[in-house]
Amino acid sequence: MSQREIIREFEQEQRSRFQFVQMIADRASRPQNIETLQRVGVMSSLHLLIQEVSPGIQQTAALALGRLADHSIDLAKVIVTEDILPQLVHSFPSKNRFYKKAAAFVFRAVAKHSPDLAQAVVACGGVDAMFLCLEDFDPGVKEAAAWALGSVAQHNELLAQSVVDVGAVPLLLLCLREPEMALKRMAASTLSDICKHTPELAQAVVDTGAVAQLALMIRYRDAKLKRQVFSALSQISKHSVALAEMVIEAEIFPAALACLRDPDEYVRKNVTTLMREVVKHSPELSQVIVNCGGMSSVIDSLGECQGSLRLPGIMMLGYIAAQNENLAMGIILSKGVQQLALCLSEEREQHIKAAMAWSIGQIGHHTPEHANAVAKEKLLPSLLQLYMEASSSEDLQVKSKKALKSILQKCTYLPALEPLLYDAPSNILKHVACQFSKVLPHDSKARRLFVTSGGLKKVQEIDAEQGSPLQEYINAINSCFPEEIVRYCTPGYSDVLLEKVENYQLATHQRM
Repeated sequence: MSQREIIREFEQEQRSRFQFVQMIADRASRPQNIETLQRVGVMSSLHLLIQEVSPGIQQTAALALGRLADHSIDLAKVIVTEDILPQLVHSFPSKNRFYKKAAAFVFRAVAKHSPDLAQAVVACGGVDAMFLCLEDFDPGVKEAAAWALGSVAQHNELLAQSVVDVGAVPLLLLCLREPEMALKRMAASTLSDICKHTPELAQAVVDTGAVAQLALMIRYRDAKLKRQVFSALSQISKHSVALAEMVIEAEIFPAALACLRDPDEYVRKNVTTLMREVVKHSPELSQVIVNCGGMSSVIDSLGECQGSLRLPGIMMLGYIAAQNENLAMGIILSKGVQQLALCLSEEREQHIKAAMAWSIGQIGHHTPEHANAVAKEKLLPSLLQLYMEASSSEDLQVKSKKALKSILQKCTYLPALEPLLYDAPSNILKHVACQFSKVLPHDSKARRLFVTSGGLKKVQEIDAEQGSPLQEYINAINSCFPEEIVRYCTPGYSDVLLEKVENYQLATHQRM
């Protein structure tokens, strides 16, 4: 066989292997093929092909591995147990950008599934390799590396710390300054994944000057970038007053409020989430958001969205109201209670209802004026229903009960309390009766209305245990009325009167 024939045969064999690995990579892109590929032992073949001399075969094999791991946690585990990850890391320095992107894809696809798999990526040197990729000239390599690092950092504090420890944060910050939009998005996303775990990790990001750089990004038109930027700022703000103040000092408000009108619903949600994380820390930070128009803007926006998109705004109002009675009254005057009442009537998800119950309780628990404002929106029967429904989750029942009791203890608007006399269980009824016992002695019009509406009669029908607080409140209510009126409203008294009438007629007939 001539030299030319040998070379031709060798080239033919190389082409065959490339076609084979390309076929696997193509098939691996379709989820319906994963189980079949796994059954025929695709990992063994790819394990061999990843060691090929040909760069084209190597990078295509890595692409196939990434696609398989991306679809299946079981195959991701096989990649780890077969020691494929160290082979990818070992050949990194000498490879081209296509191989680096494919290998980063494998690291990302493996790490995303669980903390244990992410730890395997760290242990094999994958995070160090991704750090080197962040220094690459190619933006696509940097983007792939940032994505892989985010997949590692997202799981827990230790994994995020491993990303910080290799020095990735300053390089991610440099990625924010690159012109490529996709790279900016991924860098912001990874910074968000690092910041979310602890104040220390968030501080490590802040110390690189990230807040100022992220603040510049909110003026970009790209919706996906703004989503990630507001997410990162939220994750920084949530940990402490000091970190939230650093975000405020970057002067992102009121400019960020313009993004509440952004066409992208998730941009709007993340802006609201950022404000929620700021206002929860202190009255002063809440006042900053209120002063720049954040509270009123969020109240308006609640009427323009549904479901989970409402949740940050609902919670934000609760956090503001919890700070002090003046801020809570600001929500009332801005028609925030009416908006929450509307949301409560429209939403079906129990965790959203629970958040609304909590926020309503935070608004109404301060003073009688706050409680009456809530009561006038007919929210007390709604809270009672949520508490009593068997289908309500435990969290929803607990939050509804707590909100209801805290509002009842301040409420003096009797027309809103009276319907509860007919439906509330004894543990709630005692709070209702208590408020009547406080108000009726000092309000003659309320006493008259209480009789004519049937409220006093209903009180007499309550079966209260002797000596219980509920019975004491009933006694206090009865003492506000003449004895004959109380007797008249007592169950069975009409029968007594009729019997007296009959006896009277009989006695009269006998005398005649």
